[in-house]
Formats: sequence, structure tokens, C-alpha cells
Amino acid sequence: MNNMSENTAEDTEMDADAGAEEQAEAGSLDLAHIKHVLETALLVTSEPMSLIALKKLFDEKLDNDTLRKVLDDLKGDWEGRGVELVSVASGWRFRARPESQKFLDRLDPQKPPKYSRAVLETLAIIVYKQPVTRGDIEEIRGVTVSPGILKALEARGWIDIIGHREVPGRPEIFATTRSFLDDLNLRSLEELPPLTELGSLVEQQTTNPDIDLAAALSAQSASMAEGVMDPEEESDDAPEQVTDGAEEEPADEAEEETHARAHLH
Repeated sequence: MNNMSENTAEDTEMDADAGAEEQAEAGSLDLAHIKHVLETALLVTSEPMSLIALKKLFDEKLDNDTLRKVLDDLKGDWEGRGVELVSVASGWRFRARPESQKFLDRLDPQKPPKYSRAVLETLAIIVYKQPVTRGDIEEIRGVTVSPGILKALEARGWIDIIGHREVPGRPEIFATTRSFLDDLNLRSLEELPPLTELGSLVEQQTTNPDIDLAAALSAQSASMAEGVMDPEEESDDAPEQVTDGAEEEPADEAEEETHARAHLH
């Protein structure tokens, strides 16, 4: 009986020692060192890094709460500077503050991709009505949507095919991607601005001097409220311009089917 009591006491003492060691290990994490490593990794990486990816930088087992706390502290360290740390859909990244970007563009002037009004109106419908099929888009716009329009948005990485609607013909279903949210510096669709403000947000990523994007999407906002576009307002028959003035050839039905199969999940 005495031996059993002694064993129980020893087991309790060992458990207490193990718990103390775990607490000591957690308390011994050098948060300053962790912050420096995170800062370095995020500064030299062009793509957002998820919490899972950031954890791989360390031998220690970091929980998400600790990692987020360090990231928030790091974000505060960069307040008021030309670069900021932001959280987007795919993870965390450093970026130039929007007010500084125009100066950086002078170092590497590039022609932005050109998108017609039809492309931008189609994007607005997908963003706020997703998931949608091509038929849904055509019903709202009141005109046929050419394959080049959807290809332009897919090439930009802003939309993708997420499945097929189980109706005759099994039309493709489109939705926006994480890249779309990343490019607009958003973490989720819940952070999307009102439709009338989407134009100015997208213009930070792609500028077309021939199109008043804000006005185009404002017009689309009113049209979506009514449920249809003015068929006489714009034709989608013309090729869509997608990069540096290069034209996207209209695709026939066979080409469209091949493109769709290439994007199936």
C-alpha cells in the first residue's frame, strides 16, 4: 500500500515537472528573434505567405495566436513608413503604400493591361453575383458575352471555373480567385467595397486611359439593380485587349470547349 502511494506521488511529481518544462519552453521563445525572421522572409518574398508557410521557418512549435501576435507587432513597427505589412486572402506580405506606388512606377514604367468596358462590367457581375454561369452574365448584361472576355479575366488570374451547373449543357460556373483578393489587398469577399467603389479599387491594379472605370462600374451598378444592360450600349463582338494592346482573337465554340476543359477542377 505504501509502495502504491509512493508511486502515485512520484507520478504526480513527474507530471508537474513535465508541465513546468513545457511552460518554460513556451516562455523561452525569443519573440524578438521570431519577429526578425518573419520580417526578413516577408521582405524577400514577392508572394503572400500563409501562417502554415511562416511556421516552417522555425524549429519551435509556434501556435497561430503567438504567430499572429508577432505579426501584429511587426505591422505596428512599420506604421508611418513607405512600406506596410498587410494581411490578404493568401497570407501576409509587405507592399508599398498606395500613395507611394506612383513614384515607384517611374522606375519601371510598363503599359498596364487594357480591358474594355465589357470586360470590366463582366468582372463586376462575377464579383457581386458569384457563382455565376456565362448565361447568368448574359441575362444581366442583355448582350452575348464573347469567349475573349472570360479568357481575359482568367488570364489575369481574377476568375476561375469552379464547377458546372447540373442543368442541360452543364454550363461552367465562374467565381473570383484568391489572386483577385490579393491584388486588391483584401482578405475575404466580405471586405469588398460597394459596387460603385470597386472601380477605384481595381484602377490601382490596372489602368486604362481610354476607360473611366469608376464610371463604367457605376453604370453597371445601376444596370444590375434594374436586372439588364442596354443592348445598344456596347457590343461584345470586338476582340478584347488583354496585354499591352495585343488583341485576343475571338474563339469559336471548339476553342472555348478546349479552354474550359483546361481549367476544370
